[in-house]
Formats: sequence, structure tokens, C-alpha cells
Amino acid sequence: MYVPRKGLGDKHAQFRVYIGNQPNYPFVNAKQGVAALVKGEIYSVGQECGNGWRKVFNVYAKLLYALSPATFVSVSNTSWQHFRDHQLLQASSNTGLFFSPLIWEQTANDSDKNIHIIMGKTYANSLKLPSSLSWLNHEFAIDVSRRLIVCPYFDYRQLSNQKIIFMVNVLRDEFGIT
Repeated sequence: MYVPRKGLGDKHAQFRVYIGNQPNYPFVNAKQGVAALVKGEIYSVGQECGNGWRKVFNVYAKLLYALSPATFVSVSNTSWQHFRDHQLLQASSNTGLFFSPLIWEQTANDSDKNIHIIMGKTYANSLKLPSSLSWLNHEFAIDVSRRLIVCPYFDYRQLSNQKIIFMVNVLRDEFGIT
């Protein structure tokens, strides 16, 4: 199974988001390659690295909160904001934001139960995507066998609430997440 080389969150996360850039921030656990965030770091990254990163974390939290299976969101989280601040990308959160691209060849024959999300069509186009990737529309693509989705960048305008609901339905219908 593929283990990401660089990112934030739980390095063994089942919900894996891949992004083509990374914040310039000295994470507490940065020496580990995949840094599990500690409480308050998401806020600090937003303050130091700008509104774009705040939006990435907010949209990530909103997506998982809308999906809301117990696998990803603890029942103690009463809002997407609480989930973002107390669980998202922390140790044992089952969530990851990875700066190293997924290596397709390593997962092609694995019984991979992870969900892989490539954030942004521009980033997706820079990768060697599997030929089995099927575009659902001009913004979303899916490969059910690899449990892979390409979606708009995690920004309020690009991945609006309406598009989050569309993506939640795709995750539920195609990957059986309930």
C-alpha cells in the first residue's frame, strides 16, 4: 500500500486529499514527513499563510461533515467548525492532506480501501492519471475501482456548498459510504 511521503494529518488516513501546493509553515510534527496537526495549528496556518489556506481547511471540514460517516467525523463534533478545530488532520483522525502525489502503479492492484481525492483539475492534469478515469462533468472525474475522485480546488467559489453536496452523493453512491 502507498504511504505518502509528505503532508498533513494521519499518514494512514482512509480519506486522502492530494494538493499541488503546500503552506509555508513550521508545523510542530514536520520532521515526520506527514505531520499530524495539533490543536490550533489550522488556525495558525490560516493566520500566517493567508485566506487561501483557511478556505482549503474549511472546505475540507465542510465536505467531511456533510458526508458525516462515523469513520471520519466523531459524533462529539457538533459543527463542521468544531470538527475542523478538534479533529481534522490530527493524529488518528483518518484524514490526510498530502503534498506528494499518489503513485498510481502501486495502488492499481492493491485492495485499497482508501478514498483518494485529487484537488483541482489543473493539478490533476499535471499527474499521470489512470486511463480508467471517467469525467462525470467538466469538474468531476471518478475511477471507482481505484476509489479516486478529481474535484474542484477546495475554495468556496470552486467547490461551493452545492458542489460539496454533489460530491457527497458521488462518494455515497459510487463508494458505498453511508
